[in-house]
Amino acid sequence: MTRSPSGTPALAPETRDFYIRTLGLLNASGVPFLLGGAYAFARYTAIERHTKDLDVFTRPEDAPRLLAVLRDAGYETEVPFAHWLGKAHHGEDFVDVIYSSANGVGRVDDSWFEHAPEDEVLGVPVRLVPVEEMLWHKAYVCERERFDGADVAHLIRAKAEEIDWGRLVQRFGPHWQLLLAHVLLFGFVYPGERGRIPASFRQGMLDRFLVQDDLNPPQERVCQGTLISREQYLPDLRVWGYADARITQGYMTPANVAHWTAAIEPTEENP
Repeated sequence: MTRSPSGTPALAPETRDFYIRTLGLLNASGVPFLLGGAYAFARYTAIERHTKDLDVFTRPEDAPRLLAVLRDAGYETEVPFAHWLGKAHHGEDFVDVIYSSANGVGRVDDSWFEHAPEDEVLGVPVRLVPVEEMLWHKAYVCERERFDGADVAHLIRAKAEEIDWGRLVQRFGPHWQLLLAHVLLFGFVYPGERGRIPASFRQGMLDRFLVQDDLNPPQERVCQGTLISREQYLPDLRVWGYADARITQGYMTPANVAHWTAAIEPTEENP
């Protein structure tokens, strides 16, 4: 297997051509989109991970137009999960057209585009998903088979001084404790770099945790674990009677949740 200078497997020439063609088509279409996934992550952190899919982000209302552009160019398209994801492929190579997050929390809106940096990937001019939105999305990925906490830590390590921490807090909104958890994990991973995160932000988050933690408890027994893992907190819903935060907080419909849950690979815990 051919490897890049960083030691990661090199991108296959046919896949590279597919990505370049796809980005060119999307740029020419005029439909607003942002590049995310492995290529935006590499721009921010210098960590290269070539994959078999290209992640592009767009507003929910623009996703059908983006898929139509690719369909008209000969790609096969589908919408496997209507609440967040469309797909297009040509042969073995795929494009993910993403307009929210799998838990329904992180919908793409105008602010993504207002803060998107311009860059060049594979020789094609693109705009990248902002670092705040990338961190926001990755913070919720805490599955047994995939945990993006290291990605969050690497984003902070690379961009701590450039992150708009106030805007990031706004993004997390009522889930600010999840952001605090990742900040604490960063301090554990990089004990010599904790000071790169603004002291006012750190102190404000800790004060909020100590003072506000129990001020406004929910009226019903709610499990927010489903916001970070679609599988690992199913016993909380099915056995112990907790309400699903994805539904109670309005991020997903019961039908969306059922469809997303049905797509889990069968296991002993989830036959």
